[in-house]
Amino acid sequence: MAELKTKLNDADVGEFLNKVSDPEKREDSFRVLEMMREISGQEPRMWGSSIVGFGTYHYKYASGREGEWMRIGFSPRKQNLTVYIMNGFERYDQLMAKLGKYKTGKSCLYLKRLSDVDESVLSELITESVKYFDKKYGKN
Repeated sequence: MAELKTKLNDADVGEFLNKVSDPEKREDSFRVLEMMREISGQEPRMWGSSIVGFGTYHYKYASGREGEWMRIGFSPRKQNLTVYIMNGFERYDQLMAKLGKYKTGKSCLYLKRLSDVDESVLSELITESVKYFDKKYGKN
């Protein structure tokens, strides 16, 4: 079984975010950092070389593969600011309808810029995701 490459590490989150070349994306990243820090009550940690995550949970798939992963996180990718809502978006239809301009993957929310979305709705989405994990896995 292949080992997961994206692992929790001790790299400096502020140093990573300060290297984001696009000034607007860098500013957006620091705003999302503070939003997630406040909502989760946890300090940010680097996952791999490009993901900022908050909290952890233990997962185990039916295949037997298991490991630790972040509860919420984000990454200032070249194309988008990617917000990771690990429990997906199916249960959040009403919030998603009010969010603004975005695209999604299974657990990824792709934002061109933070100004494209309603930050209060984004905050509520992150809050609901954290509550879900707290209920399912306990506070962490």
